[in-house]
Amino acid sequence: MKKLSFSLVMAGLLLAMHCNCDTAAGNTTTPPSSLKKETDIIEAEKLSAYALQAKLFCTKKHCNTALCFLIDMSLPSGKNRFFVYDIKNDSVIFSTLVAHGSCNTAFAKEAVFSNEPGSGCSALGRYTIGNKYEGRFGTAYKLYGLDSTNNNAFERHIVLHSYSKVPSEETVPLPICNSLGCPMVSPSSIKTLSQKIDISKKPVLLWIFN
Repeated sequence: MKKLSFSLVMAGLLLAMHCNCDTAAGNTTTPPSSLKKETDIIEAEKLSAYALQAKLFCTKKHCNTALCFLIDMSLPSGKNRFFVYDIKNDSVIFSTLVAHGSCNTAFAKEAVFSNEPGSGCSALGRYTIGNKYEGRFGTAYKLYGLDSTNNNAFERHIVLHSYSKVPSEETVPLPICNSLGCPMVSPSSIKTLSQKIDISKKPVLLWIFN
């Protein structure tokens, strides 16, 4: 009995030493919830920085300085990356999925950018949201590129519109479908966005960045 007890004590000591060594060597795993929280904080700071720049730009260009639309193409397409940003209160008031261009390939998992007519790619830069109309996919808005990276937007027929195959909820890690360069959202999301656009007395800024 004494031999058995001694063996159990030694086994316990060895296990404790092993655990301590793992901790000392830094072999610890950060809980997924902590990683998500850290990622969310970084994204919030990024959006806040872009919103501040948007406010300065909108003041000069006589656009809406109360809110703007921010699209962060560095995020995966299955994650909400289209943000309606309340500039005055420095906060996101709505977020949704948005498709990027396929660049005329069968499928582009990640966004590639081009301003060339016929490229089928998304284009980085600032846009003002123009006239509303009923197009092939329902409610849509003309977009006017304001930077050298997207100033062919009107010629390319790049518009903000919806598509029935764009989900209304996140699908990450699975990607969503591609567009031909248009920022394309779900039918339910275009209704929410329309409410913001249609009541604005000044043009709303839409900014696509990476």
